[in-house]
Amino acid sequence: MLLAVDPARLFAHLDDHRRLSSHMEKPSLMTAGASMRIETDDRHGQALGSVIRMTGRVLGMRLSLEEVVTAYEPPRHKAWETVGEPRLLVIGGYRMGFEIDQAPGGSRLVVFIDYRLPAKGLSLLLGRVLGGAYAAWCTRRMAEDARAVFGVPSPTSKGRPLDEHRQD
Repeated sequence: MLLAVDPARLFAHLDDHRRLSSHMEKPSLMTAGASMRIETDDRHGQALGSVIRMTGRVLGMRLSLEEVVTAYEPPRHKAWETVGEPRLLVIGGYRMGFEIDQAPGGSRLVVFIDYRLPAKGLSLLLGRVLGGAYAAWCTRRMAEDARAVFGVPSPTSKGRPLDEHRQD
């Protein structure tokens, strides 16, 4: 996705993990009405090795996960991944992040997620059916939230908007 903002400013905006994951704190159809509470360590998810935790409930089931920042290269790249086996409904462990490149009129943003299906049971079945849609929704929400703040470059800029997500 092309955005009308310089890479350093975009990185600073996305580097606030609470803002980046705010779509998880609001009930929605994609979260089956659940919401997650986000907590960070004293580095606020803004340093290599920093820890982010999310907890919540969906359909009476307790959800939880812990993530660790595994790549931190301002203003270009940030990635984090789950530690241990997360308690989620449609995806298992994952690695997620974003990449920012200079582009005509601003920045090119790619938000990605590489995930495993849950190990067994109903979650595995739901993951096979809904995992791809959930991963696409999550990455799209992060990118669209940035677009709502910064907008797209003017039509005189070279290039075109591009939405991307990756999944295994």
